[in-house]
Amino acid sequence: MSDAIVVIPTYNEIENIEAIIEAVFAQEKAFHVLVVDDNSPDGTYKKVITLQEKYPTQLFLERRKAKTGLGTAYIHGFRWALARNYEYIFEMDADLSHPAQALPHMLEALQKGTDVVVGSRYLNGVNVVNWPLFRIALSMIASIYVRIILGLPVKDTTAGFVGYSRTSLQSLNLDDLVFVGYAFQIEMKYKLWQNGFSLKELPIIFTNRKKGKSKMDKTIIWEAIYGVFYLRLKSIFKRL
Repeated sequence: MSDAIVVIPTYNEIENIEAIIEAVFAQEKAFHVLVVDDNSPDGTYKKVITLQEKYPTQLFLERRKAKTGLGTAYIHGFRWALARNYEYIFEMDADLSHPAQALPHMLEALQKGTDVVVGSRYLNGVNVVNWPLFRIALSMIASIYVRIILGLPVKDTTAGFVGYSRTSLQSLNLDDLVFVGYAFQIEMKYKLWQNGFSLKELPIIFTNRKKGKSKMDKTIIWEAIYGVFYLRLKSIFKRL
């Protein structure tokens, strides 16, 4: 029985799902995987069901009825993992942009006492492969913007490759989380930092997806812009 689980939300990731699952299970340290699929029309969940025959005690599937946002998928996965007493819970994209070989190093940081570990694209310069220049600029500007407004001591504030200790996740009221896109990633880090938990960044090399379509859209970008102000104002009013 592993005490670490990787939550992977999916929507139309049939081209990537087998490769990312195999990559996680190929690591020296044992990880379980929970796929939270939003009823993908391309049958992603069917592929997971097939792979469960190969990994009956390591691979799990939660199939939701509809696509309701990345944040809600992760919250679903967090609740599932907490209910089953996992000590270390990771979030990871399905598109192979996050290197699975970084998982053991992130897990080791959590085991040594770090509460939240972030797989960071920007800790040591810009470690991004095959991303358009405008996407790199947008992501970096967003992280700078977040650090200025919120004071969050993390260089990659919108990172989606994150590991949490059980204790840190249990400190949050998951029902109070508001956002579903990039702002969800910011909100998680900000609230845990406000709660006094330690955050540590480890450098990773982020590789743009080669297969499938990005789920990024203007709505997600605007959510992040106003979401940062919302979090700051809410923090100020809470102190007052």
